[in-house]
Amino acid sequence: MAYPEILVQWHRASNTLVVLATADEISLSWLCDDAAASGLRLIRFYEPDLGGALTAVALEPAARRLVAHLPLALNGREEVRT
Repeated sequence: MAYPEILVQWHRASNTLVVLATADEISLSWLCDDAAASGLRLIRFYEPDLGGALTAVALEPAARRLVAHLPLALNGREEVRT
């Protein structure tokens, strides 16, 4: 398991996941690059059935400012903008 200390802290503090959306795989990749460049811990998820496409990322809670502009995923209310 990657980053077990963050998992324990998260589980004790909130145990909540927030699912956000990006416009496309490139935007998600840029988000990952920005998070890594900021020293944030992240885990990328690649989908083998989609040719190894980057489909998701898990970010530590400290990344909240980095993702504050992103809409909730699957809410049907707002178009994702690049």
